[in-house]
Amino acid sequence: MAQLGIESVLVAGRGPAACAVMSACARLGVKSVAVHSEAERSALHVRLADDAVLLGPAPASESYLAVDRIVEAARRSGVSAVLPVPPALAGNARLAAAVLAAGLTWVGPDADVLERLGGDGVEPASERGLLAWVTADGLRFPTFVSRDRAAGIARVSWTPGDGDPAELPRSAKRLVDVGWRGLVTVGVSPDGELAEVAAGFSLDMAVLERAHGVDAVELALRSAGGPAAVAAAPAGPAARAAVAVQLRSTLPPGTAGRVTGRLPVGRSGGPGAEVVSVRGYEPGDRLDGWYDALLATVSAAGPDIASAARAASDVLSALPDTGVPHDGADVCAVLGRLAAGRAVPTA
Repeated sequence: MAQLGIESVLVAGRGPAACAVMSACARLGVKSVAVHSEAERSALHVRLADDAVLLGPAPASESYLAVDRIVEAARRSGVSAVLPVPPALAGNARLAAAVLAAGLTWVGPDADVLERLGGDGVEPASERGLLAWVTADGLRFPTFVSRDRAAGIARVSWTPGDGDPAELPRSAKRLVDVGWRGLVTVGVSPDGELAEVAAGFSLDMAVLERAHGVDAVELALRSAGGPAAVAAAPAGPAARAAVAVQLRSTLPPGTAGRVTGRLPVGRSGGPGAEVVSVRGYEPGDRLDGWYDALLATVSAAGPDIASAARAASDVLSALPDTGVPHDGADVCAVLGRLAAGRAVPTA
C-alpha cells in the first residue's frame, strides 16, 4: 500500500500473534509471507499468508529463531521488508543488522539502538508497564498497563485506574532521544523508571490497540515506511479502558494435542464494548509440543475497565470444548475481579 511505503513483508513469527499480523496485512493491502518449521507446514499462520517459506526442522533454534535462515527466506521470497513479531526476534540486534545488510527494510528499531538500549527480547512481566508508538516527535498513544503475573506470565493486562500516574516516566523520553522508532513495551519499576524494554508485538500490545482504536501493524509499518508514512497516521479516537488476555493450553510441556472445538475469533461486543479475538488454531489443527502453548488472545475496550473485563469474560465463558485443556477458568477469575472492581493479586 503506497501510503505505508511498504508493499510486502516476511512475517517472522508464529501462533496467534503472527495470525493477527497476517490478517492486518490483508486489510492493509500488504503482501504477507509466512515462515514455518517442518512441524508447522500447515499451521494457521501459514494458511492465512499469501505465501510461505520453510525455515528448517522443528526446534525453534533451527527454524523460528535462526537468524541466517530468516534472512535467507526473506531473500528467496522477494519481499521488501522483514517484520519480526515476538520480542525475541524484534529485539535481536543481529537479526536487524543482517536484514539491513541484505538490502531489506527492517520493521523495528535500528540494530544500534537495540544494542544501546538493550531490547531485552523477552515479554516484559513487571506488574506495571507502558506501551507506545515511538516517533521522532515523541511517544504517541502512550498506554499504561497493569499485569496479572500468575505463574510468571502476564496472562491478563489492563489499563489501570485513576490512581495511576498521568505523566510518562522521565526516562521514557530517552526512547526518542536514542532513536527508538516503532512499537515499544516496557516494564515500569516501583520508582517509576523503565525496567524491561521490548520491541515487536508483545502480548500487551492489544491493550494499546483497543484503548486507542488503532492497528499496531499499521503503526509498525508506517515507522519503517519513513517520515511521510508516519505523518499520515490517523490520530485515533479518544482513549478508552481496555483489557487483553491470553488463553493458554495447560498440556504438560512437550505434550502434543489436537484442537477439536472452535476457539474465539473475530470482532464482537455489546453496547459500548468492542472485543477482538485472535486464534492460533482451528478445529483439526495439531497443537505441537515444540512451541509456546498460546491458543488465542482476546482483547476488549469499553467506557470503564469493568465493562471491558465483562466483555472479554463473556467470550471466554462461551467457549465450547476445545479438545485441549486450557486456563480459561483462571483467566475468567481474574476478569471477574476486575469487573467487580476488586484488586487483582499480581504475584
